Amino acid sequence: MIDSRDYEMLKQEIKKMEDELGIDSGDVDINKILKDAGMELDLKKIEDEMMNPAIPKFTLGYRFIHPDAVEPKYNYPTDSGFDLYSVEEVVIPSLGRELIPTGLCFDIPKGQEIQVRSKSGLAINQGLFVLNSPGTVDMGYTGEVKVIVFNTNKESVTIKKGMKVAQAVVCPIINSEWLNLVKVSQINEKDRNSNGFGSTGI
Repeated sequence: MIDSRDYEMLKQEIKKMEDELGIDSGDVDINKILKDAGMELDLKKIEDEMMNPAIPKFTLGYRFIHPDAVEPKYNYPTDSGFDLYSVEEVVIPSLGRELIPTGLCFDIPKGQEIQVRSKSGLAINQGLFVLNSPGTVDMGYTGEVKVIVFNTNKESVTIKKGMKVAQAVVCPIINSEWLNLVKVSQINEKDRNSNGFGSTGI
């Protein structure tokens, strides 16, 4: 079965031959060529693939460095993030912050980062949130992911072992491989210019 990529490659090869031989093969029947070669061409499938290209799937490798680490997984297929769990019991004092270990290390794909974000349920129900939300786990970092949790309550809160503390979202990023930082003498004026905080009203 010929897919859309093979079909495009075949067209490019025919065009290359045309250029080399100085001929115009506009009347060439690619379908007949494939049929004579014993290959099947599914034009409907090719059209579907070209109109609806498949989104490439990344692989996020992970490793346990603590026996009580919880397997990362998405609760629903449409979830943006997967949960991170504490592998220790940690007491966070009132208006205090603590670094919570998750027992997980990740092999983050090139061009991606992990953003560690607060969980809405913890924020509204227990007054706990990720202090530097979203926390950034760079592609080059392979150590244990830990979460800075802040306690907004008047009383201390105990994070129990196995408790959800945050969510992790894998996001594409532009880093120095793709971006040049260039010092310039002037910044081009744009529609907003220097209008900053509160400039659009409430």
